[in-house]
Amino acid sequence: MAPLRILCIHGYRQNGNTFREKTGALRKLLKKQVELVYMSAPLSVQKEGSEEVCNAETGSGAGGEEDPRGWWFSDTQARSFNALQQCDESLGLEESVSAVKEAVKAHGPFDGILGFSQGAAFVAMLCCLQEQKPEPDFTFRFAVLVAGFRSLCKEHEKFYSTTLQIPSLHVFGLEDRVIPDHMSRDLLPSFQDPQVLIHPGGHFVPAASAHRQTYQDFLKKFQ
Repeated sequence: MAPLRILCIHGYRQNGNTFREKTGALRKLLKKQVELVYMSAPLSVQKEGSEEVCNAETGSGAGGEEDPRGWWFSDTQARSFNALQQCDESLGLEESVSAVKEAVKAHGPFDGILGFSQGAAFVAMLCCLQEQKPEPDFTFRFAVLVAGFRSLCKEHEKFYSTTLQIPSLHVFGLEDRVIPDHMSRDLLPSFQDPQVLIHPGGHFVPAASAHRQTYQDFLKKFQ
């Protein structure tokens, strides 16, 4: 049985390579079931800013990530992003959607898509775009959203106007200080029959043996 091919969408201030490093345990946990393919966001993030903000999203040590990237900016002037920032318009989202289309053309097809943090919020938007188009540019059969949330940008409210039919697994931690679990719970009503995996930890992709069954039960429906 061929493994499911999943496109992986990293968090803010990460990139495809750093996210690959951070999800090594998940690849090992599901190695017979999935092939994880990583891409980097097209928007470069400035390295300035408080160390605390740098490290919060990425879970990295001092200095943040090399080549930090993002999927959109909530502050269009500063070209920065904060999940808690309310804004009227964003910057860079169309560019990121185009990058995903190109990744699918170049490296697809993919069975599913997985996103983390800002990447998970972006995945919800991509699922909405997929379901709105009669002939979509990508056809993911399922979505895994880790530490996802609803964007607080007014321009993005259109993505939450209908219930998405794509099967989804939502993963979040009770001790997450970057995306508090209530923000991830707020995203659940946007999906029809969302599956949920809650873990006791913080802002990361959980991959302990205790989580294997939930991942496998969700994924085997698509094999």
